[in-house]
Amino acid sequence: MELTPKQQAIELIRNSKRILITSHVNPDGDSFGSLIALTLALKKLDKDVVTVCSDPAPEFLRFLPSLDVVGHELAGAKDFIITVDLSKTDVDKLGYKRLADQKKLHIVITPTQGFFEPQDVTFEQGMPRFDLIVVLDCSDLERIGQIYDNNTALFYETPIVNIDHHISNDHYGKVNWIDLTATSTSEILVALLESLGREKTLLDQDIATALLTGITTDTASFQNASTTPKSFTVAAQLVAAGARQQEIVRKIYKTKPLSTLKLWGKALAKVQEDNENRFIWSTISQAELDEVGAQDSETGGVIDDLLKTAPDIDFALLLSERKGGVHGNLRAVEKGIDVARLAALFGGGGHEAAAGFDIPNTTLEAEEASILERIREACKA
Repeated sequence: MELTPKQQAIELIRNSKRILITSHVNPDGDSFGSLIALTLALKKLDKDVVTVCSDPAPEFLRFLPSLDVVGHELAGAKDFIITVDLSKTDVDKLGYKRLADQKKLHIVITPTQGFFEPQDVTFEQGMPRFDLIVVLDCSDLERIGQIYDNNTALFYETPIVNIDHHISNDHYGKVNWIDLTATSTSEILVALLESLGREKTLLDQDIATALLTGITTDTASFQNASTTPKSFTVAAQLVAAGARQQEIVRKIYKTKPLSTLKLWGKALAKVQEDNENRFIWSTISQAELDEVGAQDSETGGVIDDLLKTAPDIDFALLLSERKGGVHGNLRAVEKGIDVARLAALFGGGGHEAAAGFDIPNTTLEAEEASILERIREACKA
């Protein structure tokens, strides 16, 4: 009988010693909660784990435990390796001399006998070695960002376990555990850790807190239409395991930097409504972000906390300038509205209740009218 994706993932993880874990750029509560939880759990199983994310955690997630287990560069990827063929003679001495005035480095290799020739020396770029890569909450490899861009060969030479809950997932892994009924990747990981921890309980207070953060943020504190009975059950299980639920609520929903509050004012002042197609939208420019001293990640709270509260609409759209391009955030208000379908118009994705997209190398001024026109056409189709 063929193994299920869950069973295949568990088998690969159990049989691997050195594991790379990563997720998407512009991380959110689900991606970072998943990264931390799986890292801490696999370390309990004595795995050699390296965890990286191309972007740092946004400010509102800085309360998460063991945040430092997630790095932002892949160590070893920048190594330059010089290989010497020793089939003719061995090395007696090895040294180097830095010529500062010429900005050069002489590497001196003395053979035991005879001599080395230029053809005995080869060069290559270093690459970290892993038995397995686990990619969390990421619909395609490109969304991993610079970690993928700078180490593309690594992702094609190493088996990948792809764990996600988005319908837009490209199924790029050797194993693709894509659960479309799950509210979050963190919810899926609870089942994974239960299976991996049959001989040793993996859930502790920190791991449970990280996973509950992922579930809480991806359901907007269990308010999204995608919230299911299972998500409540899993959340209760995490609280029973010691998850600090009140800390999560306080840090994410009750503590806002002044810059975020100012950003809300900017966005709310420009809210517009399309009555015919039943949606509202607003914009945030790079100049406005700079003016209030806000980070890109602070725009997410605007759509979750404010725009979705408008009456008599099906979904909300927030367009913001980000890293030399335009980022779109979509949130469904009424159940049955699939905003992932709208995000796909621009090469983005997500799930039915929440989705996003990026248009690189452009500005709000250049793209806003075109984006709205395409969304209106899709609403009427």
